[in-house]
Amino acid sequence: MLPTENRLRRREDFATAVRRGRRAGRPHLVVHLRSGATDPHAPGESAPPTRAGFVVSKAVGGAVVRNKVKRRLRHLMRDRVDLLPPGSLVVVRALPGAGDADHAQLARDLDAAIERLLGGGAR
Repeated sequence: MLPTENRLRRREDFATAVRRGRRAGRPHLVVHLRSGATDPHAPGESAPPTRAGFVVSKAVGGAVVRNKVKRRLRHLMRDRVDLLPPGSLVVVRALPGAGDADHAQLARDLDAAIERLLGGGAR
């Protein structure tokens, strides 16, 4: 389970990540990343944690399938949240094929998308 401090909950935060962040698409998901904009000169302030949110629409499948996809993505993101810059906002949007994908396929797509966003890989 993704820790509470790493969960993206507010609508405004989702909108910020999607509209102002970078995007990397893969066959089963799209990852939006808004890098943390922290002030390094702020006195006594520690960097806010990276927060992640998930969008799984009805196009993915029924309620059982959508919840299964969300659980898998939360579990995968828990191990990868430390790879992202502090204060980042991440939105992972599942595409319709994600319901049929297994855990390993989702992990590969998530890793490839994060690597592309962090490394600035070729389009």
